[in-house]
Amino acid sequence: MKFAKLAILATALAATPIAASAQDVGATVYGNDGNPIGTIDSNDGTNAVVNTGKYTAALPVSAFGTSENGPTLNITKAQIEEQLAAAQAQQEAAMAEAQAAAEAEAAAALAAALVVGAPVITADQQALGMVEEIAGENVIIKSEEDSLITLPLNLLAANPEGGLFALANFDDIMAAVQAVGG
Repeated sequence: MKFAKLAILATALAATPIAASAQDVGATVYGNDGNPIGTIDSNDGTNAVVNTGKYTAALPVSAFGTSENGPTLNITKAQIEEQLAAAQAQQEAAMAEAQAAAEAEAAAALAAALVVGAPVITADQQALGMVEEIAGENVIIKSEEDSLITLPLNLLAANPEGGLFALANFDDIMAAVQAVGG
């Protein structure tokens, strides 16, 4: 009878879910090969952040097992780092693609807005003048006082409404014009 009670107790303990404390901050996480994967940087009760020394990854606490050594994952350090490297490369490629698309969209909007006679405002919303001429990588703007201001093309952008604006404040542009004697 005592044996039956011990067997029931052992079964109950084995069936008890592993507490979140199995993923205590600072604990070493071991792979299915018995070698260390890394340490736990944080645990919010839902996800534990594992630091391999090269990468960090938030993993659900339900993904962890336990062993005599401590928390375990059913993966090796090499496998998890390979997967994290692939995910990082994919994320970087997606970000680069999104940035290239945004830059292409901005360049197209600028090309559409950059026409002779278009008004140009400054970053601080002051009128700079009208586009007088487009000379390669420079844009010549005629101010209300009929003075000519030359700005490099990369200092201009199109606003969401399709107008042109300089990527500098009026006073900064005028100070630069005065500094070059214009």
